[in-house]
Amino acid sequence: MKKKFIALLVVVAGVVFISFGNMDFFAEKADTSFLEDEIIDEETPPLEESPDEIKPPIGEDEPEEEKIDYLSGTTYEDEEGKLIVKNTDDILVLVNKRRNLPPDYKPEDLVIPNVRFSFKEKLEKRYLREEAALALEELFAEAEKEGLILYAVSGYRSYNTQKILFENKVNRVGFEAANLLVAYPGQSEHQTGLAMDVSCQRVGFTLEEDFGQTEEGIWLKDNAHRFGFIIRYDKDTTHITGYNYEPWHIRYVGKDAAKVIYEKNITLEEFLGDDKVFK
Repeated sequence: MKKKFIALLVVVAGVVFISFGNMDFFAEKADTSFLEDEIIDEETPPLEESPDEIKPPIGEDEPEEEKIDYLSGTTYEDEEGKLIVKNTDDILVLVNKRRNLPPDYKPEDLVIPNVRFSFKEKLEKRYLREEAALALEELFAEAEKEGLILYAVSGYRSYNTQKILFENKVNRVGFEAANLLVAYPGQSEHQTGLAMDVSCQRVGFTLEEDFGQTEEGIWLKDNAHRFGFIIRYDKDTTHITGYNYEPWHIRYVGKDAAKVIYEKNITLEEFLGDDKVFK
């Protein structure tokens, strides 16, 4: 009996010892796991964007486009108070009702472009400055590739020729009307050798607004800039240019300037910073 009691005590003591040992082990494991979970949660929070987060608009911090004064120092005032252009040979020379060319100015690099003309005579209006002439040849050739035939009608004009044209127009329609249709002598882009009037057979080679509605006129407006030309007197720009709409009158300014003027839909005056309203 005594031996059985002793044996029972030994068994009970063993069970108690094992139980307490296991409890300590599991308790330690549980505590460690809990602490690890807490650390992970603090160090790696979910990446969520707040719906109320305010972001600056794109481009807000971009620097403003630097404005260049193209016209500074390009004129002088004569005895009559008129502004006379000094940079006469500049491709971007600006000639209008405020800015006059010297009466004796004639470009030194005038050539005849190899294009179709609406007349056969060898007149001064066949000529353009060399750079503009080469660009006109490329423009006409590209139009022809697309099945459109353009004709050159009037290029360079001397001061004296312009004077005759203006006086004839004044005699027919009066000074005010003539001043919107024909440039006053010294104020014509044709004297620069950088402008050409263009037409087509559909309008009988005339210089009329209807040209702007022809396939040739539409193509010219959409593609002239690719060759360095602009429609110099576009629709709704009379208050800036001083002249009525002339879809036939293209002016060479170079590809870079022409691209900007076309894409921004502005005038040469606006591009160069001389966009005062003509009254």
